[in-house]
Amino acid sequence: MNDERLLSIGQFARLARLSVKQLRHYADLGLLPPARVDPGTGYRSYRADQARDALSIGLLRSLDVPLAAIGEVLRGQEPARVLAEVRDRLDDELARRRQTLAALEQVLAQGLPSAEVTLRHEEPQRVAVLRDTAHSPQDIGRVTGGCVAGLLPLLEHDRAVRLTGLFPVELDGHIPVTIAAALPDGRPVPAGATGDLLPGGLFACATHTGPYGHIALTAHALLAWCAERGHRLTGPFREIYLNDPATTPPDRLLTELLIPLEETP
Repeated sequence: MNDERLLSIGQFARLARLSVKQLRHYADLGLLPPARVDPGTGYRSYRADQARDALSIGLLRSLDVPLAAIGEVLRGQEPARVLAEVRDRLDDELARRRQTLAALEQVLAQGLPSAEVTLRHEEPQRVAVLRDTAHSPQDIGRVTGGCVAGLLPLLEHDRAVRLTGLFPVELDGHIPVTIAAALPDGRPVPAGATGDLLPGGLFACATHTGPYGHIALTAHALLAWCAERGHRLTGPFREIYLNDPATTPPDRLLTELLIPLEETP
């Protein structure tokens, strides 16, 4: 190899628009090893044509693509699939942000939301559940979708079965997500799911009409109603999805929100 054609790590960092620290990190991970490491000094050198991989890594990381997936792209292992997944994720994120903007516009134009709230008792219910954890409030949609997909086989046997999502009132840190499907007597728990019993009791209830991304507005109204009347909350929110988002326009989606309350003697 002709050393005159090699670039120092500093020169290559400027060419690739990466820091020296990043280059060392990617080299340690095996994503972008230097063309040569001086055995005496440990100095690292790169070829100019390695800039293609370096720029690809930088662009993919700017899109929050995991390092493992970046390795697949650089090795030529189904790069089209990885990029398609990135595109789908960005489309989902854009849709979420548009819904958030629409919700903000609604609050600014109409003020704090209100909702018709009722009290009712629910009986305990045998269910099949799938659980996962969202890393942030913005991640809840992705995690919820994955759990719903896992319960779809159950819905294929009985279209009358409705799914219920359970979410903590406080959305701090890692957020536990549970999706439950009612199990009629004698129906076995589907593979991959867990059998459980949803507790019954007294619930404050409100119906949300519109996109799932706007549910927070109705949830706020429900929480405000409970606070004004001094009700003590005893468990997570329940979202009961009353129609199919695959066949229902977003503005006609119906979601029933329930919050369990402490029953007073």
